[in-house]
Amino acid sequence: MIPKQKPALHYIVRHPKIQSQKPPLLILMHGVGGNEQNMFSFVNALPDHFLVVSARGPITLGANSFAWFQVQFTAAGSVINEVQAESSRKEILKFIEDLKTIESFDENQVYLMGFSQGGIMSYSVALTEPEKIAGIAVMSGRLLPEIKPVVADKSRLKKLKIFISHGTHDSVLKFQYALDAQDYLKSKELNPNFHQYSEDHTINPAMLNDVINWILKQ
Repeated sequence: MIPKQKPALHYIVRHPKIQSQKPPLLILMHGVGGNEQNMFSFVNALPDHFLVVSARGPITLGANSFAWFQVQFTAAGSVINEVQAESSRKEILKFIEDLKTIESFDENQVYLMGFSQGGIMSYSVALTEPEKIAGIAVMSGRLLPEIKPVVADKSRLKKLKIFISHGTHDSVLKFQYALDAQDYLKSKELNPNFHQYSEDHTINPAMLNDVINWILKQ
């Protein structure tokens, strides 16, 4: 028997309401300044047959305030801490491996669902290690240009499923980021399920309903 590991990230969990030996796994990832409770707040709306895990970013910003990497907003645009972003990418991958010794789930059915910076990390993890991720739901995120040089080749990416949702009036991560990501993914012969809304930087009921319907179809 494999000994249990201390997971790379702090997390909270909802076990499947519909029991199975190897349920699919859905990992929720919050945005800057959030924590593992944010996206877990709508866990009851998520499909009953999934093991749902909500992870906390490793960077502490303040009381109950965390991030996956720090970012500075300048006149020339946002500047990320690349070292932290890469460290978090690796920590998420290690976290998935650690979970295998703690929770029971189908290793071929691992999904990431991230809002804002959590969406950024979903892209970074899945596009570099697509064999380990079945699909990602990116909500109000962006694809870091820094990750593009290490994105897997088309043959490795072809099975990856991608959902994108973004508000057209997003004042934090502009809507153009979603369009740019879609164009880049299509250049890699991926066909993301794309949804746009007349919203700011948020998850509204329509967005949540659309992502749940997408998850159920996988």
